[in-house]
Amino acid sequence: MATQVQFFMSPDDEVAFFRHLERFELEVYPRRVPPDWETFRASQANVPRLPEEDLYLVVLAAGPAIVDKVKRGPDKGFWRIDEVRSPVIFFERCRLNEEGELLSGQMWAEMDVTPQTGRKEAAADIFMRTYREVEEYLKKTFRKGDPKPFLVGPKAARLYKETRLVLRDSAHRGGTVVPYK
Repeated sequence: MATQVQFFMSPDDEVAFFRHLERFELEVYPRRVPPDWETFRASQANVPRLPEEDLYLVVLAAGPAIVDKVKRGPDKGFWRIDEVRSPVIFFERCRLNEEGELLSGQMWAEMDVTPQTGRKEAAADIFMRTYREVEEYLKKTFRKGDPKPFLVGPKAARLYKETRLVLRDSAHRGGTVVPYK
């Protein structure tokens, strides 16, 4: 089972998060990788270059991403990253919906040996350590939300308080989330 963190990040929170990620060697890939994709490091300066919604952060110290070419379907010709065998952190960005509500994002990584995923050996220690450090950063700097599994970034919490920004779970028929004081 993947280790998952659900959160709300305003654009300012996202910039601060990527400033924290600069200390690690992480490469950015979109969920669907075009054949001509130029990789770049996860850093504060590269936030404008990030893919719009979902992306992968490859922990280079643990090894390169394992990719396969998609041979059929609407993504034919694109590359797909193997989430189980690659040392990647999946990162879904927060975004605004049509009503101006901030939808939740998530971060997860597959590290365990399970029959469902087909992983035959545990993830490398450097990969697990990197993910845990990133997860700890979120838990230390973000507020807890109600319901419990959500974390709310400091700027998103301020926007909630000052402008009455609605924080909505991105799941189907997701409810609203309130940051703890």
